[in-house]
Amino acid sequence: MAVTEPAPALVAQPGAAPPPDGPDRATADRPAVPDRPTVAHEGILRRQSLRESAARTYARSLPIVPVRARGLTIEGADGRRYLDCLSGAGTLALGHNHPVVLEAIKKVIDSGAPLHVLDLATPVKDAFTTELFATLPPGLAADARVQFCGPAGTDAVEAALKLVRTATGRSGLLTFTGAYHGMTAGALDASGGAQDVRVTRLPYPYDYRCPFGTGGARGAALAARWTRSLLDDPKGGVPRPAGMILEPVQGEGGVIPAPDDWLRRMREITAARQIPLIADEVQTGVGRTGAFWAVEHSGIVPDVMVMSKAIGGSLPLAVIVYRAELDTWRPGAHAGTFRGNQLAMAAGAATLRYVRENGLAERAGSLGERMLARLRALAAEYPVIGDVRGRGLMIGVELVDPEGQSAAPAGDAPATDPADGGAERDPAPAAPALAAAVQQECLRRGLIVEVGGRHSAVVRLLPPLTLTDEQAVAVLDRFADALAAAVARAPHRAGPHGPGPYRQEQHRQEPTGTSR
Repeated sequence: MAVTEPAPALVAQPGAAPPPDGPDRATADRPAVPDRPTVAHEGILRRQSLRESAARTYARSLPIVPVRARGLTIEGADGRRYLDCLSGAGTLALGHNHPVVLEAIKKVIDSGAPLHVLDLATPVKDAFTTELFATLPPGLAADARVQFCGPAGTDAVEAALKLVRTATGRSGLLTFTGAYHGMTAGALDASGGAQDVRVTRLPYPYDYRCPFGTGGARGAALAARWTRSLLDDPKGGVPRPAGMILEPVQGEGGVIPAPDDWLRRMREITAARQIPLIADEVQTGVGRTGAFWAVEHSGIVPDVMVMSKAIGGSLPLAVIVYRAELDTWRPGAHAGTFRGNQLAMAAGAATLRYVRENGLAERAGSLGERMLARLRALAAEYPVIGDVRGRGLMIGVELVDPEGQSAAPAGDAPATDPADGGAERDPAPAAPALAAAVQQECLRRGLIVEVGGRHSAVVRLLPPLTLTDEQAVAVLDRFADALAAAVARAPHRAGPHGPGPYRQEQHRQEPTGTSR
């Protein structure tokens, strides 16, 4: 069956095989919608709401019950098929249940190999490490060490922070506005939404909502200048830190790619001051942005790379890779019971190899550019699209209220800068209510997308790297229809000075739930 056909109203049985290769195909037709959800679907969702914690996130905005999946497609207990552009928050580089991943897992199970080995050496682990090192930037691979961490990316972040503090004997950290590094205490401190700040926060270049009001290359240059000036100011209040951590593309922050020149400046600034640079590649790694690792776009080689999500081939796995000179830990300085996940290492090695041998990073880059071009054309039709941005198959559409009041404080005159050639830019206010409506309209059309960003107003697309041209068209068709429907249903403005039709005072607290 094609992905757009209605699925049988059933719940998957234990041991049931995934759907045939057919569900990887896509057409622009819309899926049939059953008259009502199945009893199983309703019952499972009801029990989840009664039993699970209030901290659950994705389940609130995506009330579906997956029972089978293959590639881009999820089959729900409600009898529908969905195109999944969330991909486990970027975890599923090859989509759901890819044959090479399933075969790798099956091979380990059938071999009788132990599934839990702590940090002991095994052939499976050796194969994974060899494949991982084959993908690293050459400047790092030749002299690197790897630390297997707990199963989540946030633990790898904790390991990276502990590593640089141990190696340097210093404690401070340089982090960036809009960052998201995980949900454990240290990772949250380094994230943009931290309330009890114990780090030095630096401006991250954000072209559309530039903190300096300029955007573009000048905004990025000012951000770099601010960083350099603060570190070199003896009265700046920032002693030399243990490290700097950054995302080459901010994901939860709103899909904001760091300019390559800015990344190179961060590398120069940190190297000149003996500050280890940590690149958080948890979501950007394994071909997602059009290069195997996102730092490769700029040519920089960080001192530490944090990796999780796609490196486990859909199973929990997290590691850090770093320069050997930083390896000053004592035995047991960072450990975790489940750091020897053999199934994840087998699935991860198969995924890394498949992405590398089949040029999926390059494919993501070219297909992502075509998708961005079509979305930018859509922006020309809809003023509610404030910005379209991304890199590879990591795409964000920021929705705004084009008739809303300016975000600038009342009475502020637009600043001008002759060097920038114009007035300070004031983007339209964010529209989180519209973004939530678009997400729900997408779901009605059988398309799963996520919402994130500073004000939960960025619709995010993270399709698998195996996405075909035909599937990309289907995804964008459904998104365009959903946007049109959400805009058509938006309420009228409250008045000339009232709130715009797409904004709301209360929206879910950031981060929006990307698990680490």
